[in-house]
Amino acid sequence: MTEVRYDWTKEEIAEIYHTPLLDLVYKAATIHRENTDYAEVQISSLISIKTGGCSEDCAYCPQAARYNTGVNVHAIMPKDEVIAAAEKAKAGGASRLCMGAAWREVRDNRDFDKVIDMVKAVNSLDMEVCCTLGMLTESQAQRLADAGLYAYNHNLDTSEEDYKRIITTRTYDERLDTLKHVRKAKISVCSGGIIGLGETVADRISMLKTLSNLPKHPESVPINALVPVAGTPLADQPRVSVWDMVRMIATTRIIMPKTVVRLSAGRTEMSVVEQAFCFMAGANSIFAGEKLLTTPNPSFDTDMAMFELLGLSPRKAFKNGRPNAVKEEMEVAGD
Repeated sequence: MTEVRYDWTKEEIAEIYHTPLLDLVYKAATIHRENTDYAEVQISSLISIKTGGCSEDCAYCPQAARYNTGVNVHAIMPKDEVIAAAEKAKAGGASRLCMGAAWREVRDNRDFDKVIDMVKAVNSLDMEVCCTLGMLTESQAQRLADAGLYAYNHNLDTSEEDYKRIITTRTYDERLDTLKHVRKAKISVCSGGIIGLGETVADRISMLKTLSNLPKHPESVPINALVPVAGTPLADQPRVSVWDMVRMIATTRIIMPKTVVRLSAGRTEMSVVEQAFCFMAGANSIFAGEKLLTTPNPSFDTDMAMFELLGLSPRKAFKNGRPNAVKEEMEVAGD
């Protein structure tokens, strides 16, 4: 079994990243098979429960209020619509529902109360629940944990050195603080980044170093390819090479061998063969469903056909156990 390390250096990660491609994929595939069921893929569905109007200036994001991207602002989604979306996702094969809100940070108000109710409602469907709501305080993370939240997504996006080029409205340390609060509340951490922002390879390696040197590796690391959106500062960025995605996935798999590595945004531009290379390199999670918040994504039917072709199978919900709050609630109900 591969040793799990938390002291990777940039030089070590760079050496892995620059390994000849086929050798890199072979090494990552070998580690993947040693540490998990390589044919099992965790499927998540991502919905936008509050769209547009965000005060952040993330250079890639169509939901930033300062950019004219054609995204209409919508208030928080009614709970019954969230439940309907969750039921549709579950029927399509998803084991996790991720709810995203275009907020800079969570505020202790009625909208957050509504999110707490949504978390409880989706839990009752026997699905894992993930949220991405912006920055969290300790107490807010604990409220989500008490409601039974399974995972919280808060991506680093890029390296600390490159961060101010992409976002100026919050700091890198604030991102890391939110991850600390999530971890303290014993919620599963989901944190990764985006490639194709105009970053250097050194930036990619630095971001992976930060993630791999956290006190505990994120349970999930999404690797996103930028989907350029008209009206954003990065609208004219060229499509990132699929081989860059393969290198990022393989490197992530090698340095964080037990982490779920998610092939995330950008899949609509990939052929089945290109996605197969990503799975071979160690990806074992995807987003499925027609949209990722506001950008296109392959449908459930398309993905299930690909799974059948490649011999992959969806991972069941709660394979690694339920959140403590949900466990306790079920135990009480059973008494």
